[in-house]
Amino acid sequence: MNKLKIGIVGNGGISQLHAMSYQAISDRAEIYALCDINKERALAMAARLGVPAERVFDNVFDMVKLPELDAVDVCTWNNSHSECTIAALDAGKHVLCEKPMALNATQAKAMKAAAERNGKHLQIGFVRRFGNDIEVLRNLAADDYFGEIYYAKVNYTRRNGCPGGWFSDKSRSGGGPLIDLGVHVIDFSRYLMGNHKPVSVYGASFDKLKNRPDVRKTSGYFSSDAASSDIYDVEDLACGLIRFDNGSVIAIDAAFSLNQRGDRGDMEFFGTKGGAKITDKVELFSQQSGYMTNTELCFPTSFDFNGSFIAEIKHFVDCITVPGTVCISPAEDGITLMEILDGLYESARTGHEVILG
Repeated sequence: MNKLKIGIVGNGGISQLHAMSYQAISDRAEIYALCDINKERALAMAARLGVPAERVFDNVFDMVKLPELDAVDVCTWNNSHSECTIAALDAGKHVLCEKPMALNATQAKAMKAAAERNGKHLQIGFVRRFGNDIEVLRNLAADDYFGEIYYAKVNYTRRNGCPGGWFSDKSRSGGGPLIDLGVHVIDFSRYLMGNHKPVSVYGASFDKLKNRPDVRKTSGYFSSDAASSDIYDVEDLACGLIRFDNGSVIAIDAAFSLNQRGDRGDMEFFGTKGGAKITDKVELFSQQSGYMTNTELCFPTSFDFNGSFIAEIKHFVDCITVPGTVCISPAEDGITLMEILDGLYESARTGHEVILG
């Protein structure tokens, strides 16, 4: 089997994880071309990866003209996801697009339409779907450990964790921690709970602490384009409730800056038979022989960051090359997440519940 030839557009921080993942399956795929609006950054990455300078571009429309290119991996700022994805699909390339799928559901639907009219594979980068922790919980759910999961509380909050650069510039990011961090835990929860259709949302957002300009940056969250002149016009905290057509509810908190003890990334799931909490481990809460029981799994269950990206990239390659492979993170799920995010931001703006669909 010939190796898939991959072009990566957007050569900042997240693209390094994608590149590492392709290198881990180098018998099946190769990084063939690179593209970044900052061509010097693209050339530096090319030198590290051994990509010839003649296959380095500063314009995605030029890169996708390469006839031998099989697929494009979109790792750009959020505001370029739609344009780069549609350009690649219309050029006959398969696409893996980082989360969030786009700036809004309208753009996301246009991306899916481009994949369909060109007969190409479009996968969204919901990397948490490929983690060992979700595998454990889905196995438990398949064995009916939870019963009906009717409520989840998910938290992805940082005390002092705005990366700066494009992350805090709404024109490029589309929003703050909700669209950057919250999308991970909302999607994880919805995926575990059965991918039910969202019917309404209620959200609130705050702009109180901003990026803590009076506090020394000690958290380690830095955008590759962060600068002292950064714009900050996104929320620093967002929270909300998402209701689904089966009656289940997800409560979400997402923050870049919050006066709490350290950073949090925990998720709790409550079912009619049992519950679970994910931190750096998986804890289970149920009952047996009339007694309430707490169980901590001894199998390694914490989120394997690098391993999950490798699994995601391998699945992308499988979807293109292995007949019958069913995509774990398809475009329609990306659209649904964008509809949820659009609704939460609109609810936060108006102060009212938003009905979806």
